This record gives sequence, C-alpha cells and structure tokens, in this order.
Amino acid sequence: MARRRDPVEAASEESTDLYDVSTWEPRSRLDRFAYAIYTAINYGLQTIVLAVAFAITVALLVQPALLVLEEGSIFIAVFFGLSVVPAAILAAFIWYSDITTNEPLTLLVATFVLAVLFATFAAVVNSLFSPSLQALGSVGMILFFYLIVGPVEETVKLLAVRFFAYRSEAFDAVIDGAVYGAVAGLGFAAIENTLYISGAIATADGGLLTVAAGTTTVRALVGPGHVIYSAIAGYYLGLAKFNPEHAGSIVTKGLLIAAFIHGTYNVTVGIVPELITGATPLPFGAAFIGYVVLFDLAIGAFLYRKIARYRRAFRAVRDDTGPEPQSEPTEFDPPGR
Repeated sequence: MARRRDPVEAASEESTDLYDVSTWEPRSRLDRFAYAIYTAINYGLQTIVLAVAFAITVALLVQPALLVLEEGSIFIAVFFGLSVVPAAILAAFIWYSDITTNEPLTLLVATFVLAVLFATFAAVVNSLFSPSLQALGSVGMILFFYLIVGPVEETVKLLAVRFFAYRSEAFDAVIDGAVYGAVAGLGFAAIENTLYISGAIATADGGLLTVAAGTTTVRALVGPGHVIYSAIAGYYLGLAKFNPEHAGSIVTKGLLIAAFIHGTYNVTVGIVPELITGATPLPFGAAFIGYVVLFDLAIGAFLYRKIARYRRAFRAVRDDTGPEPQSEPTEFDPPGR
C-alpha cells in the first residue's frame, strides 16, 4: 500500500524541500534525539516482554529439567520429544504446502522459540482465572474455555508470529502466515506437553513409565490441534499484512475463529467421549482418541480448503504471468520439490 501524502506534498515538485512542513526525517540534533528515544522505548519494551517471558519459562521448566537430570530418568526426555511428533509432522506438512517460497530457517526457529516463551503468559493468565470460574461449576468451565483459554492461547501464539517473522521481508505471501502460525502452534504444544508430562510424573505414586506413556499419548493427540488453530489465525494474519486498510478486522476475525474452535474442543472433549462410551461398547480411551482425531480432521479440512484455494489462485496467476507456467498433478506438490 502506497504511503499517503499530504496535499502539499502531492502537489509539489519532487525536488521541493518540505521538511517539517509535510515530510519529515531525522536531520537536526533534536530530531535524532527524539528518534533515539523512540527507538529505545520501542525496543526496550520488546526486550522487557522477552525478558519476562524468558524468566517465567525458566521457572516453569525447572521441574522438567530436574526430572530429566535425575539418574535413570533420561527416558523422560524421550517422552517429551515423542509427544510433539504428530504436531511436528502436521506443521511440516503445512510448511511443505507453501507454494510460494521456502521460509528461512532462522525465522521458523525464532517463531518456535517465541511461541515457547509466550506460552508462559497464557499459563499465568489461565491459572489466575481458573479457580474463580471453576467455582461456578459447568457454566464457569464453559466460560473459562471460551473466554479465557481459547482467546488467550491463540493470541499469544499469534503474537509469536507478529513479534518477529511478520516484520521480515521473507513474509511475502498470505500463505506464509499459515506456515508461521503452524510453527508457533508447534512451539506452544512443545512446552505445554513438557509441563503436563513432567507434572504427571512428579505427582505419580509409582509406575512412572506407565504414567509417562499415558500422558505422552494424550498430549500427542492434543498437539496437532494447536498447530491447526494457530495456522488458521496465522493465515488471516498473512491476509491482514496485504490488506492494511482492514488489518485489524482481519486479524480479529482470524482470532475469533481460532479461539472459538479451540474453546469448542476443550468444552466437548470431556463430554463427547463419555457419551460415546455410554452409547456404544467402545472403551473411553478409544472413544477419546476417535473423537480427537475426527475433530482435528474436520478443522484441518477447513484449513486445507483455505490453503488449497490459495494454491489454485497462485497457480492461475503464475500460468497467466509467470515465465515458466507449469501444471501440478497433485494438490500439495509444490513446484521445484
């Protein structure tokens, strides 16, 4: 979007000096001083946010670190890794579906790390509101999932994308938002799984291997959801970047969709499997796994259609204007790969 110009600037010759009239750049000492103060405040606030997030993350990871360092407990680290495998595969699939360009590894890693750090903000907010809303019973829990968990967790994941990758020139296509959103979801799932697994092991009376395996299985099923939800919100963030006049509304729409889906999952995952178990001979574990998989497939199909539509539009443009138009036989077979 072109920079808006004052009428004086628009009507003047390019060589006319309009400094401090309708244009401005740091020239004088006061200009440079003001610029330096703004830059310091801007980056200072960002540094403070990162520092606080880092401190909270370190505090939360003390227990998992101690468990891993204990003699004979190295297997716990393996469970931490296994818990994110399905989410990592899904994030890799979304990355692979990017038909435009490969995203720089540095930005992908930075987004993952930022998601890990910012996830702790969600943990703090959730812990603050959980007791009071839980006291209201079922209604309170529904409000908690829809008004706190969904919006807060999806916001912090999107913040991980907005904080760094969004500002990069490498973020040059709408679909890039889905890619970075998926990576942010992976980072969030990684630390959340770590905290859940370590917490379950720390409070277990015995049978650590059984407890770790069971919790890892549950968290492995939950992880892909985080990737899908934040990829949806990320797609709308990408759309907002290229529609700055409606950016706020677009980002809000993406967050509303992702938060509602997230809240719906949290509300129904504790109810539907029990209903299935009561109406069928299926054990609870099988009903739980089946419901989570079907839920993720349904929401994943929503995301898939958005990505597929973008890919079709991209191909159509390339076929019309590209130097080497090409036809791709499969829906997710990016060119040159």
